[in-house]
Amino acid sequence: MKKWLMMLAVILLFGFLVACNDDDTSGESEGNSSESENGEESAEGSEASGEEVELNFWLFGSTGYDVLIEEYMEENPNVKITLNEGEMEDVHNNLFTSISAGSGAPDISLVEVSQVAKFLEASDRFHNLNDLGAGDVKDKYLDWKWQQASSVDGDFQIGLPTDIGPTTMFYRTDVMEEAGFPTDPEELSAEIDTWDAYYEAAKEIKEKTGKPISDSPELMFNARRDQLPQQYFNEEDELIIEDTVKEAYDFTTMMIEEGLVGQNALWTPEWGSAMEEGSYATLIGAPAWMIANVKGNAPDSSGKWSLTNIPEGAGNWGGSFLTIPADSEHPEEAYAFIEWLVSPENQLKSFHNNGLFPSTPEVYEDEEFLATTDEYFSGAETARIFAEAAESVQPVYMGVNYATVNNELVTALTNVAVEGLDPQEEWDAAVERIESQLERQ
Repeated sequence: MKKWLMMLAVILLFGFLVACNDDDTSGESEGNSSESENGEESAEGSEASGEEVELNFWLFGSTGYDVLIEEYMEENPNVKITLNEGEMEDVHNNLFTSISAGSGAPDISLVEVSQVAKFLEASDRFHNLNDLGAGDVKDKYLDWKWQQASSVDGDFQIGLPTDIGPTTMFYRTDVMEEAGFPTDPEELSAEIDTWDAYYEAAKEIKEKTGKPISDSPELMFNARRDQLPQQYFNEEDELIIEDTVKEAYDFTTMMIEEGLVGQNALWTPEWGSAMEEGSYATLIGAPAWMIANVKGNAPDSSGKWSLTNIPEGAGNWGGSFLTIPADSEHPEEAYAFIEWLVSPENQLKSFHNNGLFPSTPEVYEDEEFLATTDEYFSGAETARIFAEAAESVQPVYMGVNYATVNNELVTALTNVAVEGLDPQEEWDAAVERIESQLERQ
């Protein structure tokens, strides 16, 4: 009898433990699969269990995410997020080193779009966000932005989209007025609506003001290149520049040789000073985040700048993604946080607080957003103009060796602009250097 009673007690105890475990598992599953817009319910599993989770977050740039992190931790007291900020290059280098070593990577890391292809090659060192629910929020983001962080077949998603850099044409109103062009954004856009019209305008501006239409060979080239559906590589990583960007290169070097484009290299003191001096007419192919650069370099030029659509459609320059390295022991909690951080609601906050342009088109319908103007840029409707640009961008496959090709082409353009060297000879030399470097990869 005692033996039977003991067996019965064991059976009852086992049944009780299984029931408890099922309840806990069910709670966690429901929390992790939540499709709440702001990701607030995604961490319910850890909240229900009372488990405290610490997430390490690597970040670069002026994002203002520290304020949103505090807000998230107040709403989710069981989650502690430690922010480690650094320079963009350092963050990328440290991330690559840590995932290669298999230890030391954070729970979350920001990755800039130009680096995504490199990290996608090491996709086994990251959590596939599709497995964590990314497919449920895909439609909230611009298609081309989402594709930038996807594998070619779309099965692997390495990051959730943060900001973007749709390109427009910044211009000096005083130079345009002196040359006889309209200064109103819509009127100027209607007059300079093609690259042929841009070229004709450049000749007229030069004749009437003595100034080039653009001061940077690289920006001129970028503006044409970034409108192309294919640029340096196809999706098989074959070099295709002869069939794609050669035309953009030829257009730029023609403008250089005719004295219609200046010599200033990006990010140099001369380039910054020219913004204040008004020594050229347009900052062509300028992304949304360039507003801060212009204001910083030309603090006394308020009202002398404005912006409008770029001829023949926009490109994109910049933007980032939030990734979760495989080393993270809390991928569900990390995903719940990043989904919340880059929700349409919070991207709108990031736009108003830090000027990060949203990658969520839902925001483009917000009346307050569309009403955004900038008195520095002559009262232009900056948000509306950039939103229209963002929706016209075409998806582009960049490839892991994008920077290698770009650096050599910029060198060729610089040699033509500064040294007066032959454009075709510089192109041929650049192609030879590119092919040599790719063979060693």
